[in-house]
Amino acid sequence: MAGLWLQHYPPGVPAQIDTDTVDSLPEVLDRSCRRFGSHTAYSHMGTSMSFDELDRQSRAFAAWLQATLGLRRGDRVALMMPNLLQMPVATFGVLRAGGVVVNVNPLYTATEVSQALEDSGAVAIVVLENFAHTVQAALASRPGATLAVVTTEVGDLFSSVRGWITNLAVRYVKRLVPDWTLPGATGFNAALRAGHALTLEEVPLGHADIAFLQYTGGTTGVAKGAVLTHGNMVANLLQLSAWIGRDLCDGQEVFVCPLPLYHVYALSSSLVFLAIGAHTVLVANPRDLPDLVEVLKAHRVTALIGVNTLYRSLLDAPGFAEVDWGALKLAHAGGMAVQRSVAERWKRATGRPLVESYGLTEASPGVCSNPLGIAQWNGSIGQPLPSTEVVVLDALDTEVPAGEVGELCVRGPQVMAGYWRRPEETARAFTATGFLRTGDMGFMDGQGAFTITDRKKDMIVVSGFKVFPSQVEDMVALHPGVAEVGAFGVADVRSGEAVKIVVVRRDPGLTEQDLRDHCRQHLTGYKRPRDIEFRTEPLPRTNLGKVLRRQLRDAQAARPGVATLPAPAAGLRAA
Repeated sequence: MAGLWLQHYPPGVPAQIDTDTVDSLPEVLDRSCRRFGSHTAYSHMGTSMSFDELDRQSRAFAAWLQATLGLRRGDRVALMMPNLLQMPVATFGVLRAGGVVVNVNPLYTATEVSQALEDSGAVAIVVLENFAHTVQAALASRPGATLAVVTTEVGDLFSSVRGWITNLAVRYVKRLVPDWTLPGATGFNAALRAGHALTLEEVPLGHADIAFLQYTGGTTGVAKGAVLTHGNMVANLLQLSAWIGRDLCDGQEVFVCPLPLYHVYALSSSLVFLAIGAHTVLVANPRDLPDLVEVLKAHRVTALIGVNTLYRSLLDAPGFAEVDWGALKLAHAGGMAVQRSVAERWKRATGRPLVESYGLTEASPGVCSNPLGIAQWNGSIGQPLPSTEVVVLDALDTEVPAGEVGELCVRGPQVMAGYWRRPEETARAFTATGFLRTGDMGFMDGQGAFTITDRKKDMIVVSGFKVFPSQVEDMVALHPGVAEVGAFGVADVRSGEAVKIVVVRRDPGLTEQDLRDHCRQHLTGYKRPRDIEFRTEPLPRTNLGKVLRRQLRDAQAARPGVATLPAPAAGLRAA
């Protein structure tokens, strides 16, 4: 079955990519800056940065890191900020200096920040002032630790007057900057000014050099750093470019990026568009839907990425119907499963399909994708990208036939080198033949396309029958009265486990019986929820919008007596 998907590739997509054409990410940047110098590379809040400016500013920051901090090849630098113009400048500055970028979620707690800094051995951190108090608390928990701190403000790369007004508004009007004290911290603009007077010492980088440490729960749930080399990132850039490049034009695309660049999905996507000279519109806070809608109205958008929850929120947002989607070529969805109801609504509203793909941090992240020209949502994650192998294995690491569910395992040049300083975790993550265990359950169809059923650890077993929470959630979400839903397993004395759903209503009049009637139409007996709980507050989610089923399970487990509730009288295998 290996390579079955190649017979069904979109026209013009190669089976393999040549990774030897590019050595490193700074080389990608250099090529784009030479080709598209005066074109807009990034914009944010109405301020634009050309490729020439990106080249100049990132070189200055790299030179400052080398001369002032003594940054050496392989040293780690943490970046802790949302989608600001400073993010690509700092990212490429670190890479050009020969360093390794450690992306840190700005919403991390002080404990989480401290753990990431300690584990990575970061020598410096660049942080938006809004989160400097968290860094202060993180450093207080590590007495004696030495760390260079660079702080930045939202408007630092705006024009002088506009930047000054923006920073005053953020600090004193919106009061978004809690008090902080970090003695010896350097301002981002001060570092740039000093760097412009310095000379960058070029660092030759190759495929084996580390580009990013991306912290993730991975396949075991323990936070650890996925080691993504320049070779990994370049490979995924070339793979994604081969898949979508035929439909895009160099120097002409407008890519709206509402997902955070510190997340590998947005990071990798942004590199693809940077390589073709696209104008990337950065959105710092996608939860501000009125602002996001205004951004979409202001630009003739040709490409957009997001997760299922973001697309669903956009469809419900006031003013969405006024957005002109006439130039849209690609609406791409990843990071979590796309629900059929969202995909169908998106196609009706924009005339373009929602193209679902699949990946994971450990694969830089792209693994599979549907073609851009797909007629409609089909529930699959598509076919493996060029130079990528995907197999479905059982518990004994034996490949299963097409159509049978097992764990998806992947091998290719985009797969990480391993987990940072965790050889035992790395060994457990790979099979004896070098395939990465994804922890995702799924199957392959007769055309080499794959479908995810759910996370291995989230699977519910009801009287021996496998139930995948994502399928239950997808069916429940079809009800127009449902705003949010999370499904998970609860203990049951008769069936071992049973399905429970937690629902946030869109329609205040929605009843438990309404949902039971709905589920009877869409789900076989053993997949139907035994328990239905309504909540008024939003469900717990990751920064990308995935429902945190673990938190729902933990809250359930904390309640006395829940494990012994009787199962419903109806037969579990009822139609």
